[in-house]
Amino acid sequence: MNLEQLKENTLYQPLLLGVVALLASASLAWAASATRDAISAAEAKDLRDSLAQVLPAGFADNDLLADSAQVEVDGGKSLTVYRARQGDTTKGAVFKVSGKGYGGEIAILMAVDRDGKTLGVRVLKHTETPGLGDKIEASKTDWIKSFDGKSLETARWAVKKDSGDFDQFAGATITPRAVVKAVKGGLETFASHKLAILGEAETAPALAKNKEK
Repeated sequence: MNLEQLKENTLYQPLLLGVVALLASASLAWAASATRDAISAAEAKDLRDSLAQVLPAGFADNDLLADSAQVEVDGGKSLTVYRARQGDTTKGAVFKVSGKGYGGEIAILMAVDRDGKTLGVRVLKHTETPGLGDKIEASKTDWIKSFDGKSLETARWAVKKDSGDFDQFAGATITPRAVVKAVKGGLETFASHKLAILGEAETAPALAKNKEK
């Protein structure tokens, strides 16, 4: 059967479309496979850089990305925790929280030491108004650093307009309120689930027995 006869065959068009679809699918699959590793590596680098930003220099000597765990917190929610260690000692933890800002969700990364003190906070993602709400970014102002060293007991967790310790922005109060509320909530979560977050939940029964003696 020559090409002209093949073209006249009623199966020619469906077969041709099938071949084209198969080639297109194969091309897309190859492209996805070829870029998946590069995308994963870039995402891991971004996260590792963010983890380093919320921890003081030299605070931990482990690979936080490789030392993560899922912890069940309030309402059965799963919280991804990155534990910061020096040798065999867990010195603190890093995890994400979020708040509802003026423009939508604000994703935040925060680090807390064993005593429930905030080591550092950084905004990972937001859609707040440029020039107003975006002052929560460390690259814009130092406002986000005002959380450093704060704990539930040592700060009034509200903006100054609400009789708290944290500055608000001119023309944008909703954004800093959302961040303050989210960070406070993160500290409350840490206080309520400290042993699990630090990876020491298994020691709780032993501690209870020691207290009984």
